[in-house]
Amino acid sequence: MTDGARLIGDVERARAALIGSVERLTDAQAGFKPGEGEWSVVEVVEHLYLAELSGVGKIWAALDAFRAGNAWTEPLPNRGKSIEAIVAATWKAREVAPPIATPHIGGPLEFWLSATRSLRHILADLGVQLSDTRLGEVVFPHFLCGPLDAGQRLEFLRFHIERHARQIARIRAGEGFPR
Repeated sequence: MTDGARLIGDVERARAALIGSVERLTDAQAGFKPGEGEWSVVEVVEHLYLAELSGVGKIWAALDAFRAGNAWTEPLPNRGKSIEAIVAATWKAREVAPPIATPHIGGPLEFWLSATRSLRHILADLGVQLSDTRLGEVVFPHFLCGPLDAGQRLEFLRFHIERHARQIARIRAGEGFPR
């Protein structure tokens, strides 16, 4: 198994676990906001969809640029680091999502779960495209982390889903969550 296939499998497992943890929520549970300025479960799922779609698009754009002879030439301060170490060094305690990944469309949880499931096919197609390329050669900067190679970007997708799955677990365990 290639590194790309393994990393994509990690993303798929994280996504499946997240979906399984929320797919039976009622509308009231999915829409519950634990506090002022905090996201509901459905907004977290919308955010994850928007962020993954954007992230996969950026990996694909970096791959196309690399193949066209426009490889990243700037320093790579994150080379060889895990995504957990990179995030620990570059993120504040409570970062704000960029506008492209901030929930703004709305809709029911079932819609966002369907949209999120559809990412499986896009990610699989990206895996095929990456299969003949060393992941470390394909680089695109993340708005907080700086330059990440394709392997780190795939790690980030998994990390990001797992991070928000923990957020959803806190929402569900919190005071006032509809039972």
